[in-house]
Amino acid sequence: MTEGEAAPATAAEQGSRNLLLRIIAALVLAPAALAIAYAGGLLWAVLVTAASVGLFVEWLMVVGAVHDRRVVLIGGLSLSLSGLGFASGRIDAGLAVLLIGAAATAWFSKAPWGWNTAGFGYAAVAEIASIAVRLDQSFGFVALVLILLVVWVTDIGGYFAGRGIGGPKLWPRISPKKTWAGALGGFAASLVIAAGFVALGLGRAVPLVFLSGLLSVVSQLGDLFESAVKRRFGVKDSSHLIPGHGGLMDRLDGFVAAVVLAAILGFFRGGADGVGRGLMVW
Repeated sequence: MTEGEAAPATAAEQGSRNLLLRIIAALVLAPAALAIAYAGGLLWAVLVTAASVGLFVEWLMVVGAVHDRRVVLIGGLSLSLSGLGFASGRIDAGLAVLLIGAAATAWFSKAPWGWNTAGFGYAAVAEIASIAVRLDQSFGFVALVLILLVVWVTDIGGYFAGRGIGGPKLWPRISPKKTWAGALGGFAASLVIAAGFVALGLGRAVPLVFLSGLLSVVSQLGDLFESAVKRRFGVKDSSHLIPGHGGLMDRLDGFVAAVVLAAILGFFRGGADGVGRGLMVW
C-alpha cells in the first residue's frame, strides 16, 4: 500500500457500517410503513401494490428474466390494476385480473416459464394478503401491526443472537450465515411482542403467544425460501434498493410468508371482511 492510500476496511468495520445502514434505513422505513398502515384505505393499497410490483421485478432480476419487457409490463400492469380493484372494494375484479395476469405471464414468458409465473404468484399473494388483513375496519390495523412487529423483531433478535452466540448453522447449504441460535433468538423475541399485546389488552395470552410464535417460524421459513431462490441462480442480493438491507425481496421475504399465513388463518376464522378479527379475537 503506497503512502496516502486508505487501508482496506476490515470485516468488522464493514459489518459495523452495514449494521449502521440497516438501523438508519429501519428508523426511516418502519415509522413510514406504520403510518401508512394506520391510514389504511387507498394509501395502504398503493404502498402494497407498489411493493408487489417491485417484488415481481426483483424476482425477474434474480432469475435472469428482467430483460423480457413483455413479461415485466404484463405482470406489473396486472398487479397495479388488481391493487386498484382491491382498494375500491372490488375483490372479485382484483382476483380476476390476477388470474388473467398469471396466465398471460406464463403464455408470454420465454422458457423456462415456470420461474416467471412463480414470481408473479409470489407478488400476487403478497398483495392479496397485505390488503386483505387491513381491510378489516375493526381489527385490521392491530392485526397488521402484530404481523409487522413479529417479523421485525424476529429479524432483529435473529441477527443479534446469531452474531452474539453463533454455534451450529441452521441450513448452511441454503443460508450459510444463519444459525440455530439466531432462529431461537428471533422466536423468543416474537413472544415478547405477544406479551406486550396481552399487557395492552389486545388479545388473549395463549392464542397470541401461539400466533406470534407461528408467524415467527413462518417468517424465517420465508427468509430461507428467498435465500434458496437466490442461491439457485447465484445471486447474493435481489437488488441494492434499500441501504444495508439489499432489495425488497431481501427485506420483505419474511413478511410475505407471515402475512400470507395470517391472511389465510384470519379468512377461515373471520371471513373476507373480518380477517383481522379472525386473527385477534379468539
